[in-house]
Amino acid sequence: MRWLVAATVVWGVLLAGLTWWSVRHDPPTVREQRSLSQAIPVVDGAVGRLVAAVDGEAWELTPAEVQRGCRVTPLADGASLTRGLDVLVAGGSERALLERVAQRLPADWRAGVRAGSEGPRLRADAGEFVEVRGRVVADGRVRLTAATGCRPADTEIADFLPAYPAGSELEAALRALGQPVPPASEPIEVPCPAGGSARTIRIAAGTRSESLAPLRPLGVAVVDRPEVYAYRAGPVLVLADATGDRLRLAASTGCAG
Repeated sequence: MRWLVAATVVWGVLLAGLTWWSVRHDPPTVREQRSLSQAIPVVDGAVGRLVAAVDGEAWELTPAEVQRGCRVTPLADGASLTRGLDVLVAGGSERALLERVAQRLPADWRAGVRAGSEGPRLRADAGEFVEVRGRVVADGRVRLTAATGCRPADTEIADFLPAYPAGSELEAALRALGQPVPPASEPIEVPCPAGGSARTIRIAAGTRSESLAPLRPLGVAVVDRPEVYAYRAGPVLVLADATGDRLRLAASTGCAG
């Protein structure tokens, strides 16, 4: 019986040693083992690649969405983070945009576009259990997102947001529309694949303007619709959106700018 006791002790020591080594050297193998803060750089990098993939289009980064209260395990709550961008295209060309984006993403993401009951859908795997999706949210508007799924919540997303002033391009647009410069702006930034960063600064500009035509002399038009107008002023893409009850302006600088 002594050999059995000795063997049990040796096995226990070996198992403890392997566990100690694995915890310190092996990467997590499931999403629930990676925290929200660990996933944020992957999500941001994925959105940066999406920005690079829509170069030449009218786009804007959208605010991060954090949903709390999801279940990481039956005994632990967590949170999920989604970041992305909206792209404006001519009506009827939404699928063509999704296919161009899929072709421009890394091959190991296995990006593809499939038809669904609600229109074409793009799906890709950015690694580290971060899912990339693309879908049509309105006529001529495509939304591209990267999401963490439910993770242990160990940080506040506000800790990752920079702060920037409105910028001369937005101020010029506001003056042209007869709107005051608001005291606060909403900055959004993601890293570009080749270095640097892509950035959107959003402003709620008050009551909607009767016409966006005063913006036409400010740059080269990219989108010209009655309620949405986008133009380029040098490397900056300015987008005015009057589709809601209030006018919203955004100035974006892409990965090539």
